[in-house]
Amino acid sequence: MNRFIESKQTEFKNAVDFFKKDIAVLRTGRVSPGLLEGLQVEAYGVKSLINSLANISLSDGSSIVVAPWDKNIIKEIEKTISGANLGVNVVNEGDKIRITAPPMTEENRKEVVKKLNEKLEKSRIAIRQIREDIKGAIEEAEENKEISEDDKFRFIKELDEEVGKRNNEIKELRDKKEEEIMTV
Repeated sequence: MNRFIESKQTEFKNAVDFFKKDIAVLRTGRVSPGLLEGLQVEAYGVKSLINSLANISLSDGSSIVVAPWDKNIIKEIEKTISGANLGVNVVNEGDKIRITAPPMTEENRKEVVKKLNEKLEKSRIAIRQIREDIKGAIEEAEENKEISEDDKFRFIKELDEEVGKRNNEIKELRDKKEEEIMTV
């Protein structure tokens, strides 16, 4: 692997990791604790991740139980989950919150797949931007006589192979997630 690609490996990895986290919150036929990932609750005067304030567990395939360690913040947690527009029912049981997901209709599933495809396109754009940055650095190095013209073409070919590999990686993640969404 050439030095230009190596210098941006972290950015490629971050783009793929962001896509994984971004699609984790998309609802499938079953609920998962990942649905609440990234939700921030206003508690004790600061915003904190919900999983740092409560125990989140799956009680069965269709409900999640959120048990806050401090019962005084249960209202804030309930308000945050309700306001997140996750398409779930939120029930405050006094000492814990039960989140149930109504069965998804075919229309719901298609809408979620549409969101999934939008997130895929955003990730592809991010990867393309990284590619453009690397390609610019390669062309600049060739103009400054740091590398030969042959090296430039070889490096760009390696870059395109790396971009193809990353795009395939996010496409596989997308396909797997779509299968989860469409499974009844």
